[in-house]
This record gives sequence, C-alpha cells and structure tokens, in this order.
Amino acid sequence: MKTLLASFLALITLAWGWDTFYVTPPAQGALLWLIRQQALFLSGLWSIALMSLVMVLAVRPAWLEKPLGGMDRMYRLHKWAGILAISFAIMHWLLDMSSDLLKALIGKAGRPPKFDLAGLAELGRPLAKDMGEWIIYALIAMLLITLWKRFPYKFWRYLHRVMPVAYLGLAFHAVVLAPPWYWSQPIGMLLAVCLAAGTVASIVTLAGLIGKNRRVHGSITSIARPSATITEITCKLGSTWPGHRAGQFAFVTFDRAEGAHPFTIASADQHDGMVTFQIKALGDYTTHLADTLVTGQALTVEGPYGYFDFTRSDSQARQIWIAGGIGITPFLAWLESLQSEPADKHAADLHYFVRDAGADPFIDQLQSLCNSLPNITLHVHGNDRNNPVADAALFNTGISQDHSEVWFCGPGGLGDMLKKRFTNEWQGRFTFHQEAFEMR
Repeated sequence: MKTLLASFLALITLAWGWDTFYVTPPAQGALLWLIRQQALFLSGLWSIALMSLVMVLAVRPAWLEKPLGGMDRMYRLHKWAGILAISFAIMHWLLDMSSDLLKALIGKAGRPPKFDLAGLAELGRPLAKDMGEWIIYALIAMLLITLWKRFPYKFWRYLHRVMPVAYLGLAFHAVVLAPPWYWSQPIGMLLAVCLAAGTVASIVTLAGLIGKNRRVHGSITSIARPSATITEITCKLGSTWPGHRAGQFAFVTFDRAEGAHPFTIASADQHDGMVTFQIKALGDYTTHLADTLVTGQALTVEGPYGYFDFTRSDSQARQIWIAGGIGITPFLAWLESLQSEPADKHAADLHYFVRDAGADPFIDQLQSLCNSLPNITLHVHGNDRNNPVADAALFNTGISQDHSEVWFCGPGGLGDMLKKRFTNEWQGRFTFHQEAFEMR
C-alpha cells in the first residue's frame, strides 16, 4: 500500500516537475513567493489526485481486486488515500492563507502576478475559491469523525454520503483554478484522467449503483447463537448467487436504514445458493442482531469479494494458518471446502487463538473438520495472557522448512505481534498474508 501511494504521488510530482522546471518555468520573483506558489499548485494536485483515487475505490471495482490484493486491501488503500488527500488539502488551504503572513514578512515585492483564466473560468474564480474553502472545513470534520472509532457507524455512513458531493465541488475548484497552461502538458492530461474517473465514480455513488451488478436477494433460513457473542445466520440466495471461494466475504444488508455490513462467509460453496455467516458482537448493531432478525426475513448480499484464498498458496512452502477469535471464519470455509478433496492433498498447521477454549463455539467444529483431514493439524492457544504469542510451539512449527507461508486473520494487534516475532525468529524464511478486514 505504501509503495502504491508513493508511486502514485511520485507520478503526479514528476508531471508537475516536468512542467515547472522544463516547460513553463516560474516567472521571476522573490524566492519565498515562488516556493509558496509552486507548493500551492503541488499540494492541490496531490489532494485532488488522491481524492479521485478515493472515489474510484469507493465504488468497489472488482476488477481491481487481483492487482491490489483483494477488496480488504482496497479499503485500506481507500482509507489512507483519503487521510492523505485531506492532509494535503489542509496544506493547500494553509498555503493559500499564508499570503498575508508573507506580505507582513517580506512585502508584496517579488510576488508572482496572478495568471489570467480563460473565459468562463475567470467568472467562476470567486465561487471556486469559496467552494474550496468551505469543502475543506467539511472534510476536516469528516476526517475527525472517521478517526473517532466510537462514532456510530450508521450515522457515519450517512455523513460519508456527502463525499461525492464534496468531490464534485473540489473537481470544479480544480478545473477553474488550475493554471491554464497545465491542460496542454502531461500534468493536465493526468489531472483530466483523475477528474474524469473521480466524477464518474461520484455519479455512480450518488445514483446508488455501487455493487448493483453483484447484489443478490435472498432470505434467512436459520438463526443460531453458538455463544453469547456469536450469531450464526444461514441464508438462501438461490441460483442468482454466483458462488464464492472459501475465505471470501460479502456486504450484507438486513435493514436498509442500517445499510450494508461486511461479513466473512463461513461456509464453503456447495453450488446450492446457501451461505453461512458467523457474526461476532463487536458493536451496538451486531450485539443486538440475533434479537432483531427472524427466520424468513429478506436480505441483500453483495459479493463475493476478497482474495484471502488458500488456492493462491505456494505448494512448495509449509503452510501455517493462524486465526484469532472471529478470524477463524475464513478457515472454517477453507476446511469445509477441503472435505470433498483427497485427504492428503493439503498439509497445514492451523493455530487458533481463543480467550476461553472451554466455552469457544468453534473448537468442536474445527476438530471434526480436521479429523477428516489428516494433514491438517489443529493447535489451540489461550490468549488470556499479557503476551499471546509467548507459546513457542507456534514458532517451532515448520521452523525446519526452507520457506513457510503464514495466513493470518484476526485482531490487528495480534497480527502485528505475530509478524514481528516471525521476522525476528525466521528472518526472511516466511511470507505473511493478512486479512486487512477494516472498512473504516
């Protein structure tokens, strides 16, 4: 993700640099004024380009899953591109506001003259400037609310819907106020592509068309409570369900007012349109889910999405599967999908971290599935200690292999600790795949 964002920003910077230092060098003037002007241009370009990327990713383009590594990573990219876009927008705004400060420090002498805008652009200059300033205020508020995890999701979702409108306002701001000579240079071509893509994505979002071609309507066939914090929901989606790979997830809408929530599919595809979700109580909505749903209730499922898929694994590497808490759900689907294959075809060590093994609702099911797969070994770890990765058995497993492949799904903190210790003890002899399942 960091490499992709850095490369994207580098491309914009190179195009800006080509224009600034080769094609249209800045007019003569005081150094501070010239630095301010070019920093204003570059920060604006970075912001609107990243915001365009945010809007494109928001429409969940499934064709980008393979090159970007799955929808979960696309959402992580969406989140950090948005944070950077707003940060650069704030920088752009502060640079614009710095005019009075520079006048007080060095005076107006040497200030580059304002460039003329063509035709209607000149008439729209005041509106574009005011619109950009007010949208910045709205984006700062949105960023703070997004980072405040305790803000209720259902309200955040409605606030998030203003983003396409804000983007269209920023696109107008960029088109009107961009230097007119940009449009005949590579930077203008890049800007035009970004604005076109972001505008189309914004219209798709406002029209409610996100994921429309991947939505399937069905009904709930059963609801169970394996434990006090887990709700098991089985749904019948019928022949319109395209099928799924074990480990994928879907956006599920039980209530239109609440909207869609992402849940991992906990069952293998049996080509019968039946899917099962194991949903943990992680907030107000999921805590009361079992009390609000009824058998026979209609629902909408959008998907499947995701690339947490063991069929992509390296057949020459030792397989280490690690789950923490509700992160066991993709592995349940994996194990179920293997039941119809030769028992000795796949080999792996499955490590399951739980707080209370005696009360865990999945251990019996895991043992039953693993018993019919002799090359899959189940290890259960209690993680009620201060250091959940203290169990050396996890790291001794597969240590003699030339290379190991680790697949992890669970809390981010646990994943970070595990990855750090693998790095220290296995030193380059492993590949770490992690489900980055955080949509906000």
